[in-house]
Amino acid sequence: MRKLVKPMARRAVELSSRGTERGAHITRFVMYDRLAEVGRGLRPAAGARTLSISRSTQLCGVLGLGETKITEADYPEVNILSLPYADGSFDYVVSDQVFEHIEGNPFTAMAETLRVLRPGGVAVHTTCFINPVHAWPGDFWRFTPEALALMVGDRAEVVECGGWGNPYVWLVAGLGLRKTPVPRSPRHPLHWAATKNSPTWPVATWVVARRPQAEVDA
Repeated sequence: MRKLVKPMARRAVELSSRGTERGAHITRFVMYDRLAEVGRGLRPAAGARTLSISRSTQLCGVLGLGETKITEADYPEVNILSLPYADGSFDYVVSDQVFEHIEGNPFTAMAETLRVLRPGGVAVHTTCFINPVHAWPGDFWRFTPEALALMVGDRAEVVECGGWGNPYVWLVAGLGLRKTPVPRSPRHPLHWAATKNSPTWPVATWVVARRPQAEVDA
């Protein structure tokens, strides 16, 4: 019987969401929608350069940076703890669900991503707080929004620091629906579970930071 529950749940979602626009899966639905709003305010200039860390090009697209010149810095060829780029090389630095996998000091990693930003440039990092262990190749850290802001420190301005989650995410995951795209219909139960936010249960967390423009004007 238990073997039938997951396929039945997936089939029920497929049937109930036919013809409905869908977004990201449950743990990224709200986060990606919020970061898409952030992206609409970025307005990258012609020739802007983006550093995408460890296969984060999907988030680059969410942020509207798909038309910028993207440099892919994938681990293990490139290590976020020691980025092989000069200071101020990029207009944007993006990492999506990377920080929990850093085998080393995450404060060093954050400092490196801000170092390679030009003055006025923006870094966007997403990660997780309440999440099962998922080695890729290792899983070492969890971050609250406050922890992400702490790591930015005085190196940059924290434009936004947020989190999303609720206990029902794990019921959805238990039904085998964690990776199912969420219907954009408020009436759908999966949409309800994907948008309900309990601040003390953050599953996904993120930070948007901008290097001070004053460095250009000095």
